[in-house]
Amino acid sequence: MSNGDRVALISGANRGIGLETARQLGAKGFTVLLGARDTKKGDAAAATLKQQGIDARAAKLDLLSASDIAALAARIEGEFGKLDVLVNNAGVLLEDMAADNTTSRTDARILRETFETNFFAVIALTSAMLPLLRKSDAGRIVNLSSVLGSLTLHATDGALSAKTFAYDASKAALNSFTIHLADELRDTSIKVNSAHPGWVKTEMGGPHAKIELEEGAKTSVELATLGNDGPTGGYFHLGASVPW
Repeated sequence: MSNGDRVALISGANRGIGLETARQLGAKGFTVLLGARDTKKGDAAAATLKQQGIDARAAKLDLLSASDIAALAARIEGEFGKLDVLVNNAGVLLEDMAADNTTSRTDARILRETFETNFFAVIALTSAMLPLLRKSDAGRIVNLSSVLGSLTLHATDGALSAKTFAYDASKAALNSFTIHLADELRDTSIKVNSAHPGWVKTEMGGPHAKIELEEGAKTSVELATLGNDGPTGGYFHLGASVPW
């Protein structure tokens, strides 16, 4: 698809994988909207990308704020009249990945806060942006999941050692949203997929992660720029399917 007049919104895009995703999409000619709770950080991130020749614009977006979501949808409608790509990148990990499996002792507050951001807020943002995505001739929705959302791999002995219950369950629920929404939109030009970025060197991934930011953003970018013959309702890492 031609990217010259394409508009992409990336949540949590003032740093990390979100910012790198915006940089790579911007380098392909997209106008990129950097969703960020902190407007100063969003403005600073946009300024950095602008210095690289990218049409980047900060977008005030606290995913837990219904008014922020509504205002941003109205802004996109007014400025562009459509949205071509939505990358649901923002997420939280409130548990210690290095800790032993403490599923039965997971604090209810941790579960609720994790699901609010990683699941319910994604649904709210996607629902608000869907009318704008329907106006694109090639709408793309990318839900940033994780291999830790794979029920198959968690149930395979030794496949996944980390058992961060709240985070893992929220990503499994997000994958279910991907499957269901893709099926609902199967007769439209919109494609919906889940992306596993890998273990990336970010604030969340930590210093021992194996993957650099540039590679970590590639799966999101690939799914955001799928051609008309590309897949929908899938779960991918760098072009390879991840088991549900």
